Amino acid sequence: MLIYNVTINIDESVHDKWLVWMRDKHIPDMLETGKFSHAKMVKVLVEEDMGGVTYSIQYTTKDRQTLDAYYREDASRLRAEAQKNFPNKFVAFRTELEVISQQIP
Repeated sequence: MLIYNVTINIDESVHDKWLVWMRDKHIPDMLETGKFSHAKMVKVLVEEDMGGVTYSIQYTTKDRQTLDAYYREDASRLRAEAQKNFPNKFVAFRTELEVISQQIP
């Protein structure tokens, strides 16, 4: 299992609008690709020197092939929508994480 993690710092001037867009549009669109089983959005509680508010959105996928299919088939379109809706109002970086173990009591 892999986690596709997107960390985003969003400008405070569009924060509220962006948060609604993420919850109601972007994350559902990501899940509708069929390549992710679920998503979790968390707020980073460390204050950034550059200002803004930082979030981590974690999309869980079953394997490398599925994540690669997302990159080929969906990533450009979905990233372009974010740029179109919030031009020059956020910075994002992406990481891939491999789940080694998960423990639930």
